[in-house]
Amino acid sequence: MTCKKCGYSDKKEKVIFGSPLCPICTTFAPDKIHDFQNYIAEKIDWKILDTFRKYKQFPGKKQKQGMEKMASIGRLVTRAPLGYDVVNGNLIPNEDAVRVHSLFRTFLNRNYSLNSLAKNFSLSVNGLKKILTNRTYLGEIKFDGKIHKGDHQPIINPEIFYAVQRKLKTYLRPRKHKT
Repeated sequence: MTCKKCGYSDKKEKVIFGSPLCPICTTFAPDKIHDFQNYIAEKIDWKILDTFRKYKQFPGKKQKQGMEKMASIGRLVTRAPLGYDVVNGNLIPNEDAVRVHSLFRTFLNRNYSLNSLAKNFSLSVNGLKKILTNRTYLGEIKFDGKIHKGDHQPIINPEIFYAVQRKLKTYLRPRKHKT
């Protein structure tokens, strides 16, 4: 097929709002139909975009490479989780670190439902699960499915963290439906 915006012929074209687009033009295509129609009306020569195809430079690729590099040296690439502040690019435990530690201990030592525990700590259930499974508290950085040793101080020791993971697994088992 031929891209409706730039005229480039490619097998990897994607159809958006009934119009075939090459991977480069797809990247910049707007989500709303009216904006998309205006986008298509502004024609561009495929040769101008050929540099991107030649060097496989797609938007976001360099950003992701930078994030992978930061994660590999133990630096956080997202927002600081509860219990940490970012100071000069480094994660430093703050006053909420005690709250996080208390949350892990309470979950491990008591038989609260996730709902009631979340309410006690003023969190949503999803926020609670995110905290209880966050490897940052172990002193690790997880990015793109890989785990890297972090350069920050852990808040939770591994024994508590993995005990919580085992208990959480039993809480999150799929329920059996009666037939």
